[in-house]
Amino acid sequence: MKFDFSEAMVSVEAMITNFIERLPYILVAIIVFVLFYFLAMGIRRLIRSFSAQERRHYNLSLVMGRLAHGAILLVGLLIAMVIAIPGFTAGELIGLLGLSSVAIGFAFRDILQNFLAGILLLLTEPFRIGDQIVVDNFEGTVENIQTRATFMRTYDGRRVVIPNSTLFTKSIIVNTANEKRRLQYDFGIGFSDDIAEAKRIMLETVRSLPDILQDPPPDVLVVGLDASSIAVRVRWWMMPPRQADINDSRDQVLEKVTKALLAEGIDLPFPTQQILFHDQTEDSDGDRSRQREGWPQGKKTAPRPARIVDALRALQAGRTHDRGQDNV
Repeated sequence: MKFDFSEAMVSVEAMITNFIERLPYILVAIIVFVLFYFLAMGIRRLIRSFSAQERRHYNLSLVMGRLAHGAILLVGLLIAMVIAIPGFTAGELIGLLGLSSVAIGFAFRDILQNFLAGILLLLTEPFRIGDQIVVDNFEGTVENIQTRATFMRTYDGRRVVIPNSTLFTKSIIVNTANEKRRLQYDFGIGFSDDIAEAKRIMLETVRSLPDILQDPPPDVLVVGLDASSIAVRVRWWMMPPRQADINDSRDQVLEKVTKALLAEGIDLPFPTQQILFHDQTEDSDGDRSRQREGWPQGKKTAPRPARIVDALRALQAGRTHDRGQDNV
């Protein structure tokens, strides 16, 4: 049985001929796409340079640069395909990708939600790149804001990727939103110490530190009476409000104020407990009018507390008595 490959050869020759005929168009399409690529890069750099000069809406400028870059590349790709492939239209590409499909819409629902949330975050700018924020259980510095998620670097060097929808719907603490930030710490002094003198020492010590702002001025307040001490709160302002500067400022205040208080004889007490032992073998047990441990004496005189030395003397006397009976 003989196979006839003539028709196949004709088809292959026709394909090669068509490819050679379309080769100049393909080269032109590649050149057009490359031109659009460099145009997209130039637009992106232009937007970045403009946003670097104008700090207003810096995050939005970066994202708009990315969107412009992608849109120009898409237009260049469509034009290149129209040049290279005869009869090609953009509608065919959309139908080929199935972007109008309901199933694709549900699949990209989260992506579109994060994209819209990212655009709204960039328009309203509750925080910017470089700000230090707190969201949920994460705290760190914002490194990058993209259309889908925001990248944050924690203080211990880890990266956290947070979806933009989470940032848009949840509460966020922006620690670096303002130039100044107030810090505070509660010191405990003894009940027998002079409160006014302790407040004066604390205030003078805090005012003498070079990194503490004098406007607004620091202050010292009594905020409570604890179990073993009087709580005195020291409040002061500092800038810039970044975490490293906050740690340094708190370290200086705690060290200097503690040394100043101790040098002036101000007590810094620690929690103590008083434990009362009750001897349940005594005859007065249960009689509150004669109870010693933990109960008021009442009108009657409470019995003298039993001491260990009395018990030892009684024991020694008993032994001496027994020896005298043996000698008799």
